[in-house]
Amino acid sequence: MKTEMFSSLRVIHGVAVRTALSVAVSVALATSFAVAPVDAFAKTTTSKSTKKLAKGAAAAPQAKTVKSSKVSARSAKAAKLAPVAAAQDEEVPRAARRHRVSYRMDAHGRRAAVRSVAFQPRQPTVGQAFGLHETPDSLALRSSVAYVVDQNTAETLFDKNSRAVVPIASITKLMTAMIVLDSKAPLTEDITVTDEDRDYEKFTGSRLSVGSELNREDMLHIALMASENRAAAALSRYYPNGRAGFIAAMNAKAKMLGMTDTHFENSTGLTSQNVSSARDLVKMVNAAYQYPLIRKFSTDRSYDVFTGKRNLAYNSTNALIRNPSWEIGLQKTGFINEAGECMVMQTTIHGRPVVMVLLDSSGKYSRFADAGRLRGFLETETAGEPHITSADAGGGGT
Repeated sequence: MKTEMFSSLRVIHGVAVRTALSVAVSVALATSFAVAPVDAFAKTTTSKSTKKLAKGAAAAPQAKTVKSSKVSARSAKAAKLAPVAAAQDEEVPRAARRHRVSYRMDAHGRRAAVRSVAFQPRQPTVGQAFGLHETPDSLALRSSVAYVVDQNTAETLFDKNSRAVVPIASITKLMTAMIVLDSKAPLTEDITVTDEDRDYEKFTGSRLSVGSELNREDMLHIALMASENRAAAALSRYYPNGRAGFIAAMNAKAKMLGMTDTHFENSTGLTSQNVSSARDLVKMVNAAYQYPLIRKFSTDRSYDVFTGKRNLAYNSTNALIRNPSWEIGLQKTGFINEAGECMVMQTTIHGRPVVMVLLDSSGKYSRFADAGRLRGFLETETAGEPHITSADAGGGGT
């Protein structure tokens, strides 16, 4: 009988300890949530001694206490490590730090791993903020902007919010490529990646480490095919008039092409300030299509380069390139949080060359699925009288 009572007490004690720990963790997390802003949560740190005391309080009914000597030793150790941790944090740019809520589970006095959970809810895209995703269309597309035109006649075949002005992300690189080729700079000239080519706005990474060296042609190739951002950044820096001159040339070219809704701030697209409309992007695609190298590089499936340090194998960012049922003459994808998933293409559907623009699509593969829906729609229409679906209210865009 005593044995059974003793076992029951042990079970009850175990449940009490786990419950107390769970409550303590929940309170810590709730406190972090309460003081954190919506877009990023503050980092909560808890010393070992504090959690030992919490454990001791939970186990008070069983007369278990935390030895003060152990608490002091652990606190002293934490105090020694604090300056080192602070120094490490200072080495990382403040804007680049990821905000995390951390907690330590040490229910049985053993050293336990720190579990870190990052809370970084994605901000709404510009299209979502302006309600473009609420615009209905007959194909139930997940792109808030969709525009398809006959490349030969400029006839509109599908129109959804084509006048909306939104960020275009790496679709920017089509204009970057045209400016590079217009400069007539030698494609064999070597270009070196430097700290100036790092992304200091969104702190994205790159496979091209600082010090990598490629010729201008290889840089252009991987910028178009694999959307390599440091390659695009380096190309603009090596422009005859420098990066400022390169951006000026991009905007001048857009104006010359009649792209009145378009503005560029950099050569990569890693800024929400690079904006355009679907109607303007059709003009840019048609212009880029006149450059054989842009057609070739943007539609390659894979390409290998040697950086002077190592070999790198790159692949196309467009899944449709590897699909033999698609006949694609030019393409470019893009993504940043503000723009959503984007894509432009020149493709041939049922013998008809068309330009297709999809912007602000929600979901990693949704732009490719939307392209398939549009192709199916065009293939079912009669060749003589294509049906025009329009979800554009005719306004001036956002």
